[in-house]
Amino acid sequence: MDEPVRVDKWLWAARLLKTRALAAEAVKGGRVHVNGRAIKPSRDVRPGDELELTARDWRITVVIRGTAQRRGPAKEAQLLYEETPESREERERRAAERRMAAPPVPERGGGRPTKRDRRRLDRQRGR
Repeated sequence: MDEPVRVDKWLWAARLLKTRALAAEAVKGGRVHVNGRAIKPSRDVRPGDELELTARDWRITVVIRGTAQRRGPAKEAQLLYEETPESREERERRAAERRMAAPPVPERGGGRPTKRDRRRLDRQRGR
């Protein structure tokens, strides 16, 4: 269980990314660093390596604790890595900021007009 495994396969097995194709794309796009270096999808990772994954608006840094060739249950996937305390604090801080932020207000006027809007438009046009 602790033999080297491809980084794209490990990201998928650890359930950090939904598909292996997304994992390979993230690695190719430079959003995955192992031990501080950008890598290729075929790069092997081992227990003890530090992996940093950046997605749209979040970043997670984990220390690899184990490897797996196959994707298993979420409980087993959680045992494959340990998130660093700094990463956990940053993630929790961002989550708190999102909760405190006001929900986005939908813009009025977009999409199809309501019956009330149509009647108002018809009155303005003199119909």
